[in-house]
Amino acid sequence: MGRWQGRSAKKPSGGRIWPKRAKRKREIGSEFTEPKLGPRRHVRIRTFGGGAKLNLLSTDTANVINPRTGRAQKVKILTVMENPADPHFVRRNVLTKGAIIDTELGKARISSRPGQSGVVNAVLLEEKK
Repeated sequence: MGRWQGRSAKKPSGGRIWPKRAKRKREIGSEFTEPKLGPRRHVRIRTFGGGAKLNLLSTDTANVINPRTGRAQKVKILTVMENPADPHFVRRNVLTKGAIIDTELGKARISSRPGQSGVVNAVLLEEKK
């Protein structure tokens, strides 16, 4: 269900703000798209002002940065190991920001928002031996 992204009905002091107009259709946010592990699929979404963004539906690769060397590499994602957003996302292999993934290089933490930016960027935590 879409969520209304408009102004709060409360003042900083806690008092009520009486609305001068009704809610607008353009103020409704979009549904959460669950970016999953699988072959790359995305949808193009029209944004406010006529721009566009890619919502990632599934992917099997990530851009991983090694903080020790400063080098970035495109690597295959093997599985989702941990996800602080929701423990059930691990079973379903849902990719969100903060999720720890197992890659060909080793464990990495996702630093981008795949459902919003259309790409998985990650920072390497520990290398495989």
